[in-house]
Amino acid sequence: MGWVHSIPFEEMKRNALMLARTASILKMPVVLTSSMEEYAQGPLLSELETILPDQFAGRIKRIGIVNAMDDENFAAAVKATGRRKLIIAGVSNDVCTVFPALSLVGDGYEVQVIADAGGSPSEIGDDMALRRMEKNGVTLSSTNQVIAELAGSWSTPEGMRIVQEVIMPALQG
Repeated sequence: MGWVHSIPFEEMKRNALMLARTASILKMPVVLTSSMEEYAQGPLLSELETILPDQFAGRIKRIGIVNAMDDENFAAAVKATGRRKLIIAGVSNDVCTVFPALSLVGDGYEVQVIADAGGSPSEIGDDMALRRMEKNGVTLSSTNQVIAELAGSWSTPEGMRIVQEVIMPALQG
């Protein structure tokens, strides 16, 4: 992930982990995938193993398949969630996020890509991928937007946990 330059790495990492913690609190289904962990792409963020241990252990390890939806195991795992509205974040936006997002929209899913929880090797590559996705029906959001949307209210038990365990630690750095 060290080759992401469209967003500061620590900011992207913080945002991705905020999403994972929120999903855990809300007991949302999560499908994790990696691409060629032993090669240039490298492993997923190690913190995900602590936040989402079952999902991390069951992650779909793709071997060279660019579009995750072309991987039978990943596609089956997405379908098994039973959800038609999906939230996607990943590295890199210009390769590993754009193609499954476009495929999923083509298959009738509502897809929301969290632009600041992923990144690309260049700003232009990231911008082109985000534009392409938006032009083709993907909703683009930020980490804070989607967390607030998912929480709905900070006054619920889950909302209070999100504030205490996700938002406040992120603000405090």
